[in-house]
Amino acid sequence: MTKPVRIAATHPDFLPKYATPGSAGADIFAAIDAPLSLAPGETCKVTCGIFLELPHLFEAQVRPRSGLAAKHSITVINSPGTIDSDYRGEVRVLLHNASQTETFFVEPKMRIAQIVIAPVVQADFKYVQKDDLSGSQRGHKGFGSSGV
Repeated sequence: MTKPVRIAATHPDFLPKYATPGSAGADIFAAIDAPLSLAPGETCKVTCGIFLELPHLFEAQVRPRSGLAAKHSITVINSPGTIDSDYRGEVRVLLHNASQTETFFVEPKMRIAQIVIAPVVQADFKYVQKDDLSGSQRGHKGFGSSGV
């Protein structure tokens, strides 16, 4: 299934691309003119050269690329980042170098993240008293309560 998404780009090379026919995420690129140094533990905003017009009640989820994470400890710090359907600014990625020792260089036109287009359900929040919430088997048990 496909969903039309209107997109503008500062250059055609920056249009998102699906790597394979079965890819859920489309690769997005670093729209930079020169290499960008990312020191261990550092986070930076990397421009992607694209502007989206998503359908109402859809989002673009910005996610890390598994190869960058596995090989270089590079991730998207707020993963998944959400691009709302009413945002029209340039897409930027918060890249984070989780390495303890290695500086990473983001190269121009490098695939730095991926976006997944997904539907959104908006809740109709109804205020009630805490005691009016229904019970469940888990109840108030939180972090780690279902095992390791």
